[in-house]
Amino acid sequence: MSVLTEDRTSVAGERPRDDRRVAGLDGIRGLTALYVVVHHCWLLSFPGYPANTGPAWLGWLVHGRLAVVVFIVLSGFSLAIAPARHGWRLGGARRYAIRRARRILPAYWAALIASALIATFVPYLPLSEPPTFRSFAVYALLLQDAVAAPAPNGAFWSIAAEAGLYLAFPLILLVRRRAGAVLTLTVVTVPVVVAGLIFPALSTGSRAVGYTLELAPLFTVGVLAAGVVAAGERVRRLPWPALAGLAAAPVLAVIAVKGPAWTVTNYYWVDLAVGPAIALFLAAVATGRPARLVRLLRGGPLQALGDFSYSLYLIHMPLVALVTTLIVRPLIGSHLAAFAVTVLLVVPLCLVTARVFATVLEKPFRSYTP
Repeated sequence: MSVLTEDRTSVAGERPRDDRRVAGLDGIRGLTALYVVVHHCWLLSFPGYPANTGPAWLGWLVHGRLAVVVFIVLSGFSLAIAPARHGWRLGGARRYAIRRARRILPAYWAALIASALIATFVPYLPLSEPPTFRSFAVYALLLQDAVAAPAPNGAFWSIAAEAGLYLAFPLILLVRRRAGAVLTLTVVTVPVVVAGLIFPALSTGSRAVGYTLELAPLFTVGVLAAGVVAAGERVRRLPWPALAGLAAAPVLAVIAVKGPAWTVTNYYWVDLAVGPAIALFLAAVATGRPARLVRLLRGGPLQALGDFSYSLYLIHMPLVALVTTLIVRPLIGSHLAAFAVTVLLVVPLCLVTARVFATVLEKPFRSYTP
């Protein structure tokens, strides 16, 4: 979307499709983006990450990385809806590339410039560093997953990984069309598993680059799950919500037992484990279940939130850092009170700013068809 964008056009020669025909996807995007905002409010209010030094009842806010996993799986799912309905055909590589570029780059570049200016004028902000010519060029060219450089916006690491997955998407479709779902997932996942086993430091440590390969199986499982939109009634009637719950239960149990510090240092494997549960959940939503949840997700507020969720993801980080550093920390000593005030100030500010940002820099490019 970037991690938060969706494909709203179908294959060549046909009328544009809106992926919101799969009711609820925008609502999922919106809620997940909002979670990321609150996660960063939590992160800057309670020192000691990855340990949870705040109240236990706020422990669910530790795992901002898992929100990115949701975005990656959802991105693959959304992009694959139209191809799944048309024999897993892309409908033209040039059209696809132009659509993605126009959908992603204007808002991203604008957010990059704004983040760079803020990091320059307020250079002591957390989760950002003042840009150099080199670092700005790296981020402008979306090379930050291959070339380590100071980040003017700490949320931008995932944008480059997503861009790399967009480049791989036509190849994933080709393999799916010719070899089937099982072989496609095997071809993508086995190298990641082997790399993690051979190089333990790769799978247990934080690093600056190299996330595209790690996240590729998640994107792919999302692509494959989109096949449910074109499946027959027998497949669509499968108990997708129950299957999603069964897949998620052991992963959530391990996270609860091992704790956040262990989970954060093992995200490489946790991501792989939780990806299928997310894909199964998206398949459930695509078949209209659970009905009450789908009605909630497709409701006006969440639909609207999802509509500007990409902008919310792009611009929230410097706003959270500014409010925390310039307003909250100088005035409030209690970490819990600081978190509450930060959320109360940041969430409305981010929502309003992202809505305006999306109106100017996202929506004008959505309807373009080359």
